[in-house]
Amino acid sequence: MFTHNFDPVLIDLYIVEVRWYSLAYIFGILVGWIYAKKIIKRLKTNSSLYDLEIKDFDDFIPYLVIGIILGGRLGYVLIYNFNYYIKNLHEIFYVWNGGMSFHGGLIGIIVATFIFTSIKKIHTFIYLDIISCVAPIGLFLGRISNFIRSRYFKRE
Repeated sequence: MFTHNFDPVLIDLYIVEVRWYSLAYIFGILVGWIYAKKIIKRLKTNSSLYDLEIKDFDDFIPYLVIGIILGGRLGYVLIYNFNYYIKNLHEIFYVWNGGMSFHGGLIGIIVATFIFTSIKKIHTFIYLDIISCVAPIGLFLGRISNFIRSRYFKRE
């Protein structure tokens, strides 16, 4: 059996810790954003059916980030540890202590996409299709981060 020696904290500056997990989110979003822009460029050049603008997708990224973080955290709180957080409401905001849910993040992304596309009057499912193409990048980086972090979980 392989046991790794990775520390979940990449850099510890005493005041601030840079964790592998946060880097996975950051790089997943950035690389996915770049890839999504390439998809939009290709759709625009190969088909006149899609009325997409790269600037609109750039404006969408803050909505996406908020949807990922809020949805992921609320999903974790509601699905996995509701009884604890109902007694410790202030700790819901302690995202640095861990606790994000894929299911909640997915719902957060869908809700953020519906909100953004309703405001901009864009076809929602085209954006959801693009997101589904780039999502494996973030999911892969998240699984790597889970592997790095797994050694530090207490086994019961």
